[in-house]
Amino acid sequence: MEWNAPPLANDSLESRIQAIPKTETHLHIEGALPYELLHELDSDRFPEKPFFRASGYRYPNFVEFETLLIDHAVAWYTGPERYHQACKRIFAGLAEQNVSYIEASLHLPMIEFIGADGHELIHAIKSAAPEGLEVKVIGGLTRDSYSEVMGPVIEELHKWDDLDGIDLHGQEWLELEAWAPTLWHRCGEAGKILKAHAGEFGGPESVTEVLDKLEVTRIQHGVRAIEDQDLVNRLRDQGVVLDMCPISNEKLQVVSSLEVHPIRSLHDLGVICTINTDDPLCFSNTLSDEYLALSQRLDFSSDELAEIAKNGFRHARMDEALKRKRMAEIDSLLTI
Repeated sequence: MEWNAPPLANDSLESRIQAIPKTETHLHIEGALPYELLHELDSDRFPEKPFFRASGYRYPNFVEFETLLIDHAVAWYTGPERYHQACKRIFAGLAEQNVSYIEASLHLPMIEFIGADGHELIHAIKSAAPEGLEVKVIGGLTRDSYSEVMGPVIEELHKWDDLDGIDLHGQEWLELEAWAPTLWHRCGEAGKILKAHAGEFGGPESVTEVLDKLEVTRIQHGVRAIEDQDLVNRLRDQGVVLDMCPISNEKLQVVSSLEVHPIRSLHDLGVICTINTDDPLCFSNTLSDEYLALSQRLDFSSDELAEIAKNGFRHARMDEALKRKRMAEIDSLLTI
């Protein structure tokens, strides 16, 4: 199905943001679970308006956030069928925002948690994509994922043709174990997308660590890189992409407020940034909300928003001609 820019109801920035083609390259499937599915499943346990989805709510720390996310996710995600059902709704919502390319992170330890086959979970996710939406599945692992069950899985991930990339996420303060650099190297040799979470709760040294030891080209967050000018220069000079999630960072108190988020300075210094939603289940945010927040609270101009949006396509694993078409559509809607 050919995508064309939809007609604008009015010429407001909000309507133009809604209309532009977009990418979503930092999205956790478990953390993107539509909350209404939980409410429909058990309205007593999952009230219509939970406290943590209120606009002013801030998580006290990462562990409490992670615990809440897991408790909600495992209530729904019990097998491939539930993944497929949730992803159909997730992807439909993104398609309504004119997202045409997604890198979705599947938390691979769910293989152990729910006794599922990893390939079946990947198929359940990809087969939920509507026509015109390209979905890449990134396998997410925590620093302590290597267990009796997951060890043999991890050793074979570089051979999984249906897996498009890998990501290290979770608690950044845990030690990087010896299996991780080996796996990232193998996956890099296999042509997979290499990502890692760093510079969210870990300092700039956590970004340097994954650049050096995992040889990643994509950093999920990278907020605290701004604390080290040499590191900022390295990110810029090496063309490393920061897949940033400003609203997530505010809700988790990585930054005291969005107005002081380093994406403003990082972008001005030439570091490649994209914007994404991270875990909409927990933050009640949309991709369009993220763009509006950059405009309204960080003074990003329409041209700068266009550049951020085009960054997502420039570094997407998709057809080059289609990339150029999407970027031209962005320019036609946002640039002056």
